[in-house]
Amino acid sequence: MKRLKVTCAVIEKEGLFLAVQRSTIMPLPLKWEFPGGKIEESESEENALVREIEEELSLKISLVARLNPVTHDYEDSQILLVPFLAKIESGHLTLLEHQSYKWLAHSELLTLDWADADLPVAREVHQKFS
Repeated sequence: MKRLKVTCAVIEKEGLFLAVQRSTIMPLPLKWEFPGGKIEESESEENALVREIEEELSLKISLVARLNPVTHDYEDSQILLVPFLAKIESGHLTLLEHQSYKWLAHSELLTLDWADADLPVAREVHQKFS
């Protein structure tokens, strides 16, 4: 089984949290997730996440806090997902890989069809901000 270490940003703006929807051509099509991506061999979790958000969303972010990592087994791979609470520093949100996005109140987070690895992160954020 392939093991991947990935990171994601729980981007908060004015009390709302950003969720992005995977496109129909991505694995896990149309599932919702927190944006992020793979950590390269020579990168820190933090540097990887800042790079991925700039590549995927054209945003510069600052990281506020590390949340609880999640391990999830998919059919062909095991994912270690390392989430961070983040804030936008500059840029205009532009979807370069995803199909859609939503800004959600913490009370709305559990209403989406999340990718399995992202669901525990959504639950943690929902509880922290309740």
